Order: sequence, then C-alpha cells, then structure tokens
Amino acid sequence: MIEPTVTMPPKRVRRAPVRRPEPPRETVRFPVLAVVFVCAACGLVYELELVALASYLIGDSVTQASVVLSVMVFAMGVGSLLAKRLRCRAAVGFGLVEAGLALVGGCSAMVLYAAFAWLGESRYVLVAFSLAIGVLIGAEIPLLMSLIQRSGRPAEGGERAGRAGRKASLGEQDDAAGTVADLFAADYVGALVGGLAFPFLLLPWLGQLTGALVTGAVNAVAGGGLVLWVFRHDLTARSRALLVAVNVSVLAVLATATVLVDDFEQAARRAVYGESVRVAVHTDLQEVVVTGGVGGPPDLFLDGRLRVAGQDEYRYHEALVHPAMNGPHARVLIVGGGDGMAAREVLRYPGADSVTVVELDPGVVRLARTDPALAALNAQAFRDPRVHVVYADAFRWLRGAAARVQERYDVVISDLPDPGITPSTKLYSEEFYGLVAQMLTPSGRFAVHAGSVTDRPRTYWTVDATLRAAGFATRPYSAGGRTPGFAAGPDRADRAGGTGEGPGDWGFLLAVRAAGPGAPPPPLGLAADAPLLRSLGPGSLEAAARRAERGRGPELPPSTLVHPRYGG
Repeated sequence: MIEPTVTMPPKRVRRAPVRRPEPPRETVRFPVLAVVFVCAACGLVYELELVALASYLIGDSVTQASVVLSVMVFAMGVGSLLAKRLRCRAAVGFGLVEAGLALVGGCSAMVLYAAFAWLGESRYVLVAFSLAIGVLIGAEIPLLMSLIQRSGRPAEGGERAGRAGRKASLGEQDDAAGTVADLFAADYVGALVGGLAFPFLLLPWLGQLTGALVTGAVNAVAGGGLVLWVFRHDLTARSRALLVAVNVSVLAVLATATVLVDDFEQAARRAVYGESVRVAVHTDLQEVVVTGGVGGPPDLFLDGRLRVAGQDEYRYHEALVHPAMNGPHARVLIVGGGDGMAAREVLRYPGADSVTVVELDPGVVRLARTDPALAALNAQAFRDPRVHVVYADAFRWLRGAAARVQERYDVVISDLPDPGITPSTKLYSEEFYGLVAQMLTPSGRFAVHAGSVTDRPRTYWTVDATLRAAGFATRPYSAGGRTPGFAAGPDRADRAGGTGEGPGDWGFLLAVRAAGPGAPPPPLGLAADAPLLRSLGPGSLEAAARRAERGRGPELPPSTLVHPRYGG
C-alpha cells in the first residue's frame, strides 16, 4: 500500500527589517558641531539684543541685564527638560525648535520696541521673550546629543551584529562623554564669537532691529539645513515637507520685516516723540533726536530720554550755573553739557576766560553746533573761542588731568543725566567727587545736578551724602517750573504719550571743599557781575534752599564705585 505523500509548505524565514542607511557618526559630527557653533552665537546675540534694547528703553542696565540673564538661564533648564519628550523624533523636533528660535529671537527687538512705542510698557514683553528664547535654547543640546548618539548605530539582528553591538557598548560611555565635551566646546566658542560680533559688527553696521532679524535668518538656515541635509534619513516625507514649509515661512517673515524695518522705526519714533521729529541720528554711542524747532523751541532726546526741553531749559541751566559763578570764575570746567546750554550761561560772564567742556559723545556737540534750532538755543556757544571741547570719558579724563598741577578750575559744573541711570552712576560716586576736589582751586565751587528733590528724594540725598564723604560742604537747593507731562521714568520725556506727570522740580547741590568736619555750607547767591536772569534772584535762591531742606531725611550712606546706591 502506497502511502500518500504529504507536501509541507516551506517555512517563511523572517528577515530583519531593512533600515535606511544612516551616515557614519564621524561624518555627522563635524556639521553638527558647526551648527552648534552658529546657533550658540545667534543665541547670545538674542540675549545681548534684549539687554541692550531694554537698557535703552527702560533704563538701569544692571537691572535689565540681571532680569534677562536670570530668566533665560532658568528657562534653558526648563527647555532641557521639555526636550526629553522630543527625543523619539529628535530630527524634526530640532528643526522646529530652531525655526521657532529664529522667528522669536529675530523679531524680539522689533516687538519689544513696538510695545514701548505704542503701549508704553515693555517690561512684561522683555520677560516673555527671555523665557521663550531660553526654553528654545535649552532644548538644542539634548536634541542634538540624541541625534549624534543615534547616528551610525549598527542595525539590530543577527548573532554577528549582536556581538558587534556588545563589543561596541564597552566604549559607549566614553564616546558619549566625548560627544558632550565637543558639543559644549562648540557652544562656548560660538557664544564667544556672538558676544564679540554684537558690539563690534552687528550693532554699528546693522543696528539693533536689523541685526536681530539677520541673526534670526542665519539661525534658521543653519538649523533647518542641518536637519534637512545631514539627518534627512530620520525624516518621513511628511516631516520633511513640514520643516521646509516652516523654515521658508520663517525666512519670509524675517525678510519682510527687514525690508520694512526703516518704515517701522520711523512710525515707532513718531509714536514716542510725536509728529515733530526733525532730526534723528545714531551716533557711535546713542540715538539723538531733535523735535520741534520750527516756530517753537526744540527738544533734545538722548536714547529716548529728554535732555533739553526748549520750553523750560533756561530754568534748569540758570539754577545749575549761576550760583556756582558767585566768586572767581576765570576758569570753568563743565562735565557733560554737550548741548552747549551750560556753556551759554557761563559765557554770559565777561570774567569767564576759559571754558572746558568734557563730553563723551562728539555727535551731540556736532549737532548742537550745526543744527539751526539748537545752535540758536545755545547762542552759538561752541563757536566762542573761549570754549574748548574735550571728547572723553569724564572719569578717565579727570584721573589724568588731576596729575597736572597747572590744571585747576575756579568752577566745576556737573551737567549729567540723573544718577539713577546706571551708566552715569560712576560720575556720582565718592571716587569721582574726590577727583573733582583735586581739580578745584582752594576757593573753587562745584555745582551738581542731583535729580528731583520731591520725586526721588533718596537719590538726591545720597548725592549729598556722597559729596560730603568726599570732603565737600554742601548747600542743597532746587528749581521749580519744570514742564509737566515730560517724564515716564528717570530723566526721560514722553511728550507724545503724556503718560505720567513726572518730577516737577530739579535738584542741585552747591559744594565747596570743606576745611574740616562741621565746615559751614557755601553761601547761595549771585555774583556781582551776574547777568539779568529770567528765573533766579537772591530771594528765589533762598526760597529754593529752604524748599530743598524741608525734604531732608535720615543720614544716608555714600555711593562708591564698588557699592553704588542709586536705585530709584
């Protein structure tokens, strides 16, 4: 009997899934490090842009830098934690993070300036951008680390592959440590380049707004190019199309904003200063804006802060200059005063033989000399042969001049911004006043603008304490009649918006070198050859002194270079 033959179906052999080829890890490492370098440079530029613009718009650069840095570092930690959720799709996650960072960072300066111009408040916008940029920067390194660790990894399956995998795992920890070291080295070097490029290249060549937009475009090209080129094998067709569309959209937004940035800046400037802007120039140090002057007195703004209000500047400058001229006044030194108004008042005295003006920004003096409205307001002071202008940092210049015994002055006038504005804090320090004391003759007088007595009494009386600590006897006094509606912060005007009434007075201190403890304060009066003044007289000065003394509080500590005490 023949048994039937049963034919068994052939067994199906499971084949290992075919993996798309991935570039070797060493091939990936160099472009990744290059992109980390570029992205780190861009990230630091965003950070410095926020600090610089916030200091310009809000004031007090120390506070703004502290807010931006602390919030951003905190947000970077948050971003690192959030990046853990994207590790399974690290390539598309990194591409979207870089596109978002390019858009947010590139537009941050423009949005911050818009909030300041049209809303009048930019602090909350500053914090929001610091948070957003910090989160996105913090997500970069973890995602890149994940991509590098996955690149070049052998396919699983098969005994030989398993043995190779086990053998390779012995060095994985060392390799991971080396990868982290490489990433952070590229990150730190990129931050160095970005930090140097911002003040020396981007800011002087492109300005704050355009510089941030161009940085965002570079960021988008670097991040998107890395993912779409090096890690294209990790992307599905849908993810690749998404990244291309997102990056093209970001670049289109940044390019459009770059084209329109000049129109935007003009519109924002009109929103801040009103429609009467006549001159707006960027010097090497600051933005200088002149408004009015056609059928009325001009106003001069430096970095958004009112320095000369043509309507009432004579009250300020007469009170600052003329009490100090009550005595010998052949040689006069003016610290600051690049607008020429203080020099104008000094030159009204026939006995003033020499006037030295120490001004940091040549652009301000150039404008005060050439602009018809400003030159008319300062009575062409800089064309007088008695006036000599020195372009220098006042602190550094005084240190050098103090060594030259022949350079002594009968009168020194400090015509500087309010002491609460951080860049000028060192010029209200005990060390600075010590240098001034060395420049005065034994009978010399020193007049200091010290901010508002009524609006910022702590600042004003700190200046008084600092002068006395430097060896001066002081006489406080103030001048009223300040135009209302001109202040939205320390020494800053907001004529267009009219937000806040601002201080209604100016505070001054007249100082002489004290012979010893308990020396009497200097007399407050006018010189015998004083010209006819519109706002001052012997009676008004005594009233100004009594008005200032009524606000005296408890004794305050002096301000020094290492311990500045002007905060608000």
